[in-house]
Amino acid sequence: MTDVALQVAPANEGQLAAWDGPEGAYWAAHADRYDKAVAAYHGPLLDAAAIGAAEHVLDIGCGTGQTTRDAARTATGGAALGVDLSSRMLEVARARAAADGQVNAAFEQADAQVHPFVPGSFDVAVSRTGAMFFADPVAAFTNVAGALRPGGRLALLTWQPLEANEWLPAFAGALAAGRELPVPPPGAPGPFALAEPDRVRSVLTAAGFAQITLDPLVAEMWFGEDGDDAARFVLGQLAWMLDGVDDETRARAEAALRSTTAAHETADGVRFGSAAWLIRAVRT
Repeated sequence: MTDVALQVAPANEGQLAAWDGPEGAYWAAHADRYDKAVAAYHGPLLDAAAIGAAEHVLDIGCGTGQTTRDAARTATGGAALGVDLSSRMLEVARARAAADGQVNAAFEQADAQVHPFVPGSFDVAVSRTGAMFFADPVAAFTNVAGALRPGGRLALLTWQPLEANEWLPAFAGALAAGRELPVPPPGAPGPFALAEPDRVRSVLTAAGFAQITLDPLVAEMWFGEDGDDAARFVLGQLAWMLDGVDDETRARAEAALRSTTAAHETADGVRFGSAAWLIRAVRT
């Protein structure tokens, strides 16, 4: 249930409906799978954050909290706060932190675009594929910058452009089943909103950051133990692509997805290529 005190930018209400609704619930139910999918990127992001033992960390779009909890483990004399729109994912994050006895890891349901963070209260802000969904990214990162102390650091993991990522075109192509699916306009809130380096630099500069760097990372993502397992998982996440289709089209799409995931089986599960940006910046 959404916190009655939650402040959300009107333009982000659609994101709230998704992440505090069915989409967030699905991620919460499959937390370990999602963490494993991006495991190859997790260490590089934390290395880029260079969290000190006494520092305070803000995790933007923390989901089920793996990044927040690992930040808190490093910041033994500091603390980590994870914020997300999904109350279901935050329930998982809190339960896992409590099970580990992590008293310096906290979680709050918040829209980082408008949340009233205490000014200058964090040393570093991080986000693992959670900072691309803001309706107004300049406003959002300006708010994040205000939460950082002067000289505070930003470390983000975002996806490179769609064509550099094998996984989503493969899944969408299979589930399209010959249909023309709409393509979001460039920069629209979503996984690829911060895929273009020039836009990233423009947004972060306008928000009050400098020393902006983007380093390319390439890794395989894990989606399941075998083709059928991966197809079930992906279909659960992307079922909306089949909304309103007839039974014949649905059956054809599901068969195409199973064929696609089966073709990517390896000795270590189903894997697809992916590419991300490791973004660093410093608050001016």
